[in-house]
Amino acid sequence: MGPGFVESVYEESLAIELRRLAIPFQRQVSIPLSYRGLAVGECRLDLLVGERLVVEVKAVEALAPVHFAQVISYLRASRCRLGLLVNFNVHRLQRGVRRVLLAAPTPRP
Repeated sequence: MGPGFVESVYEESLAIELRRLAIPFQRQVSIPLSYRGLAVGECRLDLLVGERLVVEVKAVEALAPVHFAQVISYLRASRCRLGLLVNFNVHRLQRGVRRVLLAAPTPRP
């Protein structure tokens, strides 16, 4: 499709491809957030693939640290370890894909 469209267009296109390939996924997955055991809101994952991979779709001039922080927060909230941050506003999609891995917690001595 190329650059220049809004995120929802790319999200829908990605969903079409996942369906075509029979890869299980969910769109706009709501994850409840809590603080000290009390509900404080929710975050919404663009795509959850195979209940293990969080995909965050962007259509921005350049990915910024805040975009990576958002994916890390989504990984923590969803209890997934692997995420993809995909910026479709590039001429070669390969250059817009970034893998985000949530490190396993370090055991305390």
